[in-house]
Amino acid sequence: MRLLPLWIAMCSAAASAAEPPLFERDVAPLLKVHCRSCHGEEPELAGGLDLRWRRGMLTGGESGPALVPGKAAASLLVQRVEAGEMPPGGKKRLSAEQIAVLRRWIDAGAPLEREEPLQFPPPGEPFLTPQDLDFWSLRPLVRPVVPPARGAAHPVDAFVQAKLAERGLELSPEADRRTLIRRLSFDLLGLPPSPEEVERFLADDAPGAWERLVERMLASPHYGERWARHWLDVVHFGETHGYDKDKPRENAWPYRDYVIRAFNSDKPYGRFVQEQVAGDVLFPGTVDGIEALGFLAAGPWDFIGHVEVPESRIDGKLARHLDRDDMVQTTITTFLSLTVGCAQCHDHKFDPIPQADYYSLQAVFAALDRADRSYDVDPEIGRRRTALLAEEQRLQAEQANLAALIRERGGPELAELERQLSQARQPQPRPPEYGYHSAIAATPDVVKWVQVDLGRPVEVSAVCLRACEDDFNGIGAGFGFPVRYRLEASDEPTFTTGVRTLVDRTEADVPNPRLEPQRFEFPPQTCRYLRLTATRLALRQGDYILAVSELEVLTPGRENVARGCEVTALDSIEAPGRWRKSNLVDGFYPGARADPAAAAELTAKRARLLAERVDRTTLDQSEAVERRLGEVAAALSRLPAPRQVYAGTVHHGSGNFRGTGPDGGRPRAIHILRRGDVTQPGREVLPGALTCVTALPARFELPPDAPEGERRAALARWLSDPAQPLTWRSIVNRVWQYHFGRGLVETPGDFGRRDEPPTHPELLDWLAVEFRDGGGSLKDLHRLILTSRTWKQSSLVTESATHQRGLAIDAENRWYWRMNRRQLEAEAVRDSLLCVAGRLDPQMGGPSFRDFVIDKPEHSPHYEYHLHDPDDPRSHRRSIYRFLVRSQTQPFMTVLDCADPSLFVDRRSETVSPLQALTLLNSGLSLVMSRHLADRLRQEWSVERAEMRDDVPPAAALQWQIARAFELALGRPPHAEEQAALVGYAEDRGLENACRVIFNLNEFLFVD
Repeated sequence: MRLLPLWIAMCSAAASAAEPPLFERDVAPLLKVHCRSCHGEEPELAGGLDLRWRRGMLTGGESGPALVPGKAAASLLVQRVEAGEMPPGGKKRLSAEQIAVLRRWIDAGAPLEREEPLQFPPPGEPFLTPQDLDFWSLRPLVRPVVPPARGAAHPVDAFVQAKLAERGLELSPEADRRTLIRRLSFDLLGLPPSPEEVERFLADDAPGAWERLVERMLASPHYGERWARHWLDVVHFGETHGYDKDKPRENAWPYRDYVIRAFNSDKPYGRFVQEQVAGDVLFPGTVDGIEALGFLAAGPWDFIGHVEVPESRIDGKLARHLDRDDMVQTTITTFLSLTVGCAQCHDHKFDPIPQADYYSLQAVFAALDRADRSYDVDPEIGRRRTALLAEEQRLQAEQANLAALIRERGGPELAELERQLSQARQPQPRPPEYGYHSAIAATPDVVKWVQVDLGRPVEVSAVCLRACEDDFNGIGAGFGFPVRYRLEASDEPTFTTGVRTLVDRTEADVPNPRLEPQRFEFPPQTCRYLRLTATRLALRQGDYILAVSELEVLTPGRENVARGCEVTALDSIEAPGRWRKSNLVDGFYPGARADPAAAAELTAKRARLLAERVDRTTLDQSEAVERRLGEVAAALSRLPAPRQVYAGTVHHGSGNFRGTGPDGGRPRAIHILRRGDVTQPGREVLPGALTCVTALPARFELPPDAPEGERRAALARWLSDPAQPLTWRSIVNRVWQYHFGRGLVETPGDFGRRDEPPTHPELLDWLAVEFRDGGGSLKDLHRLILTSRTWKQSSLVTESATHQRGLAIDAENRWYWRMNRRQLEAEAVRDSLLCVAGRLDPQMGGPSFRDFVIDKPEHSPHYEYHLHDPDDPRSHRRSIYRFLVRSQTQPFMTVLDCADPSLFVDRRSETVSPLQALTLLNSGLSLVMSRHLADRLRQEWSVERAEMRDDVPPAAALQWQIARAFELALGRPPHAEEQAALVGYAEDRGLENACRVIFNLNEFLFVD
């Protein structure tokens, strides 16, 4: 038995050896690894030789042709490789097996798989052949002719019937009216129709009844809530960061509200696209233009990699590379339905997407980070705030220039006075946990150090250490204070020479000092650097740290010369303003207080010194600027507080997460990374898009000093251009999928070569052109689909010959000979429970409700769903307003196949499992809503009974209540046997349990 796989492998190897190698498959990968870094990927070709192309080898370089087809031994390329001359230096040589492949290819005539360009593109630029570009999704959009079809007046039906006729199939009969209104209500609103709505529609015999029903539902505000949920799945919207520290995003919700508002207002799709990529640039001064940028920040974000690791380190570079990758993939997958992520390491293996294109897309987002962005709802207030902030910036620059002039004239004495004054004016302390915090260690006996640069040699005679206070793990006062430590002084920063030990507490463990200052006196001595070294760390929670709130270095005159000085450390947790190195010398510590008397005396001294050394004009100018700054600050404080949205933005922070704001928002340089490795940058690229879309230029012609937003604006225009075939095909396919359960292209997020082409390509293109040329109205697209006979078909499969033929020919219903029976999504199930029970809160918009309790919110939050009360009315809003956590998904929703907000979900899974039945039967939400439905039925029956004149038998109450429950939950009255069975069950087990049974019926959980 074990010989068979070996025999197969031997035969396969023999066949491979007999087959001549091909250039792109066998030879080009060898050359790319070993040769093309010099001969094809750098701007300058070494020796003039281009090894990207067979024709380049034939042309050769300074030494002549590198290739003689049919004659490997005579080919200069083989000679140099076999002689070990190439690759030069210490670069990795080709193996004997690889050289053999090269020889066999040349001896076979150096065959090619595809035609090469007559003119080579510059090194590193992509080359795509006509064969690459001749693919259905990349071809220009052209309106197909609507085919003639028997009795089909509707264009959608004409296309579908033409395909069915080719296979001997036909449309199924139209579904009954009850089925259609329930299907429409869930399609457009995600909620069941009320019994009154059903009866009105059944009684409406006037022409156009169906069209009027469609219009009423499209006009409902619930429409935007329903279709926003589909969109948020695609863009992987979540309200926590994900990764290790899955912290909440308190201001992510405005983007969700923007999407709802955009769908309800039927915003033209082209503008919808543009706003989400560059709304702040293309539509300045608009709320939508800012809130829409939440799209760029919808996905996961590595808090540790951005906030605690500087951009200069490899981990920091990688975190920011992955952040841009998410922005690129979100944009291209959402709007174009293409996968581009593979191209960060190599040219895409299946689709015509080169690495250069991928990194050009990264260059579009090179200045962005994810952070809260402020904005004003009132445009007039926004203009006033912008003007005041601009004036404040101008005044601050003027103030800085005057202050520099005053400091220069005041000399060292002024600097000394101001340092003392700053200390004396120290305000009441911030929360006491602020301080320096080392990186976490797994064991206590790890050396950590932190040191202060006093800026110049200073005579010092005492040091005071102040501990932190933090309730983490119940530690409280003394959090992180070293168990063993020493204090040393030196005149050079590396502490390799001239080190003097000032304090030594390394021989035995030091008890936790709590908040008692640890002051150490020693004979005066001069030093510039002072270092605290911990040789045994304090316990945190199964791990160990060094944390200190304040390090004071005192002169004989008791002046703290460490205040505001530069701090360096072996490592540091940088999480401003809670933890950072600079907190060690900022004057804030538990119990700190101001000294008003000292401040008044120092102020007077400073005034006398200024009067002696600085002219009156300069002082008057400085005072005038300071007064005006105060007036501007007061005017800003009188404006309403701006809103905030978590969005893609130029970040103006400090510390490790500093963004590009401090550099004026100048985009980072983006290089093609060899194999996607941030430590192997290649040539720099400029912003651009995809060369495979030949109808539009792939590289943006922007001046070098163009503002950051112009890059995004160029991409937004490129994505929404009428000549862009992918954008319009993508969105109509998505809408079709949500109406039918599957798209015309079965993979809505991937229109590439790995997946199947559309089943109805002509219909897809006709819809795309109709949608694009009709102004991009999604509601018009709904109208077009929902008024077709194709959508109105019954989903039932009967014993008729037509249906049996359909099952035999097209069991998967790829050609739409019937309607697909679809399962309700998790949100629709939950919202239906609330709606039928009469507990659905219709409040729209605003911060999301939380169906969990947060544990340890300051560190790595735990989201505890089991602690939430399902009867809390604050959580009875629609599921679109539920706070979406990435690390711990909601159990009820997860069982029902809710989308994972960490993933791009363009098509949800549909599963049927015993766990779903158990959840719907026994979950807290099901129990609570069953009770509320029973209460609703009793209350409505009391109203109904009050209007009856005759005596009613006791059984009539349950009969009416069960019938009413069916109408509320299923949109129809019960059959006689259903009613009898449930009335008997309610008599035996109670009305609440009968309601639970109804909530667990398949009919409740499926669209029709």
